[in-house]
Amino acid sequence: MRIVLLGPPGVGKGTQGRCLAQESGIPLISTGEMLRDAAARGTPFGLEARRQVDAGLLVADDVMIGLVRERTMESDSARGFVLDGFPRTVPQAVALDAMLAERGHALNAAVSLQAPAEELVSRLAARRECPVCQKAYNLVSAPPKQDEMCDDHPATQLVRRADDAEDTIRRRLDVYAAQTAPLVDHYRKQGRLVHVPGTGDRSEVFGRVKQALAGFPATR
Repeated sequence: MRIVLLGPPGVGKGTQGRCLAQESGIPLISTGEMLRDAAARGTPFGLEARRQVDAGLLVADDVMIGLVRERTMESDSARGFVLDGFPRTVPQAVALDAMLAERGHALNAAVSLQAPAEELVSRLAARRECPVCQKAYNLVSAPPKQDEMCDDHPATQLVRRADDAEDTIRRRLDVYAAQTAPLVDHYRKQGRLVHVPGTGDRSEVFGRVKQALAGFPATR
């Protein structure tokens, strides 16, 4: 299957994407992780992407489209994939449809996860990561074993990403509402959209996602 996950920052797209990928035997393609890797390697577009992400902005369409095009051509994506973080604009969605059509493929469904804004702010403000291995934690829902230290690197203190500061979080939510929410209408018109409440524990939300996707037949 080829699935797009939609929803504001902090709604659980990464968590549910990993569950879907593991159960289906297809890769989770997280554009956020790919962009952070590019920034860490110091590539020109990676550094620019990091600047935009840290400011709570969306990364330019041409950078994102090229990155996803290359990743979805790798061998592990032949049977399908779960996309987390792309598309974020209607032009990106149109480009995704076009690149899949070139290969004789099509998107199965777009899953829109939803949660109240204040809950999203609380979730994101509690996120931390290890600066050595980039392992992610949440001080509320998935805390480290000891204080704010990495489980795998006990001498390393966890850090908050710049884009998880509360003022940046609220800007990111505003950007989502203004620029990314129109994707909902785009996929609704295509008949590919399903809404799933993103509140509750991981397994509860995943059960809703699977039930929602059960009505979509496999595509070529």
